[in-house]
Amino acid sequence: MQIWVDADACPKVIKEILYRAAERLGVMLTLVANQPLFPPRSPWIKTLQVPPGFDVADNEIVRRLASGDLVVTADIPLAAEVIGCGAHALNPRGEFYSTENIRELLNLRDFNDTLRASGVQTGGPAALTHSDRQAFANRLDRFLARQRVR
Repeated sequence: MQIWVDADACPKVIKEILYRAAERLGVMLTLVANQPLFPPRSPWIKTLQVPPGFDVADNEIVRRLASGDLVVTADIPLAAEVIGCGAHALNPRGEFYSTENIRELLNLRDFNDTLRASGVQTGGPAALTHSDRQAFANRLDRFLARQRVR
């Protein structure tokens, strides 16, 4: 099992939590982005820079993904593909995407896209809070603990 990060939009504080978890548990962490990244030097942390373009990083993650891997992303369509591959998807606010919630989340995303396309201002996501960071860290730790038992 390894962790993949849709790193272009992943908040720095979430990456730092992931760096510490990879080091502490000896889990391979790969950050995929279309820009250079400079994580701490570690045998457990690597980066993969992809060419710029729409969904290039997402497609590379899906291409390399194995069943049971974890992907950290706020991208709902990517999360849907990850789930379809038999892997796990966790957003930076500590919420797991699942077969039970992904369809509703995709529909809501599409609805908001339609509103924005018609000129309605829907706003962006709220700023990441301390409780969001804590929820992410707690869910990640529980997930990784369960994976180590298997």
